[in-house]
Amino acid sequence: MDVSSAKEKQISAKIISESEALTQREKWRAAGEKVVFTNGVFDILHAGHVRALAQSASCGDRLIIGLNTDLSVRKIKGPQRPIISEQDRAYLLAALFFVDAIILFDDDTPLELIKSLMPDVLVKSADYTVEQIAGAKEVLANGGRVELMPLVPGLSSTIIIDKIRSAQ
Repeated sequence: MDVSSAKEKQISAKIISESEALTQREKWRAAGEKVVFTNGVFDILHAGHVRALAQSASCGDRLIIGLNTDLSVRKIKGPQRPIISEQDRAYLLAALFFVDAIILFDDDTPLELIKSLMPDVLVKSADYTVEQIAGAKEVLANGGRVELMPLVPGLSSTIIIDKIRSAQ
């Protein structure tokens, strides 16, 4: 096997099902590792995403990302989104060295996924309040914590998409 194929398999192996994530979560917990969870659409991955995810990863030992499927993105953001398919978005996120797992989910929010995984740390961007964050109440009640990450001003997928569309 050539090196590129081995690396591609390493990346793809991070894209897992919820049941695989639960198994992995228990292994990490048994090893005393803190699991961090965050979620999002991550359509048109940009530096703001990467900075926020790197900061999220620094809140614990393992980072799991809940990624909205194409179906849920269309429900949340409209029929013209996502621009990038769920499999490609998952692959891009999995290629980040500090990301340990990606789980695709169809719901509007990751509440059920969070309740299932019960991370030690739940991270969301600072444009939310703790009260608005799906799963925050459950994580806090389980002894975990919620972290709010600052946004990078002027960087968002929507701004980038609008800029591209206006240039046409």
